[in-house]
Amino acid sequence: MKKIKILLAACLLTALFALSACNTVKGLGKDVEALGGSMQKAGD
Repeated sequence: MKKIKILLAACLLTALFALSACNTVKGLGKDVEALGGSMQKAGD
């Protein structure tokens, strides 16, 4: 029973870190996209 609780806690922590990493990468992509748009406008 103790092993199941430890395994469940490890799975939950892994899922939490994975979801937060996805949001961070998604936000970075939006920032890079906005920067590219700004550079393109400046070039016009």
